Amino acid sequence: MPDTPGLPLRGGDLVYRQRRPVRLWHWINAVSVIVMLMSGLMIFNAHPQLYWGQYGANHERPWLEIGAREGSGFLRIGAANIPTTGVLGISGGEELAFPALVTIPSSYDLAAARQWHFAFAWLLVIPGILFWLWGLASRHVQRDLAPTAAELRPRHLWRDIKDHARLRFHTGEAARRYNILQKLSYLGVLFGLLPAMVLTGLTMSPGLDAAWPWLLDLFGGRQSARSIHFICAGLLVAFIIVHLLMVVLAGPLNELRSIVTGWYRLPRETER
Repeated sequence: MPDTPGLPLRGGDLVYRQRRPVRLWHWINAVSVIVMLMSGLMIFNAHPQLYWGQYGANHERPWLEIGAREGSGFLRIGAANIPTTGVLGISGGEELAFPALVTIPSSYDLAAARQWHFAFAWLLVIPGILFWLWGLASRHVQRDLAPTAAELRPRHLWRDIKDHARLRFHTGEAARRYNILQKLSYLGVLFGLLPAMVLTGLTMSPGLDAAWPWLLDLFGGRQSARSIHFICAGLLVAFIIVHLLMVVLAGPLNELRSIVTGWYRLPRETER
């Protein structure tokens, strides 16, 4: 039965769950983030070391390094060395930090990677700002994403964590709303990871540093900004993996219909 105002909702009902601006931003953001991640890995391949501070290469030892030595690939984080031959450092007989399979372009080309990265940065930033404005003006953020005091109680949080670990997802009318873990993760990406990636990306531009020197102070130097940029990208990849896993486990066809058409069938209690 479709969503009818005034009638109580139950498992099996078809409800309008995702509004058009949410769906549109979701897919624009998905494309731009994937392209920026893949082109960013190619940019990283040009200098696969990360530092803290302002100067980097000739002044400090990198805290993270991906490379090859004596025919073997390795990942070094601090004092820990991890063999990565065939995955990182060396893959397909080519010595690159990240293999061609996950980079844009697939062959080493720093100039082209930067063009891809900067072009899709506009597709990330402009729709993102418009989505912020719409989300606040329409009260989507306040109504649908802001956690309630009850949801933030440790007991409620812990119960939701245990339910997700046991693959016990919400059913019936409760499935129409975001749960507390979804709210916290979406808010973290929307107002944390994505803005941090944009600001640290701007900090790596010498021209913008000259115009806005406060960026260097904010992040503790250009090399620190590069490290934070890389860490945020890694956290975003982790979010995407978990997000896709939850979609598959919760019912991919129903979830996809929701984010494509807006309509979602509430899971019945017996389906979980």
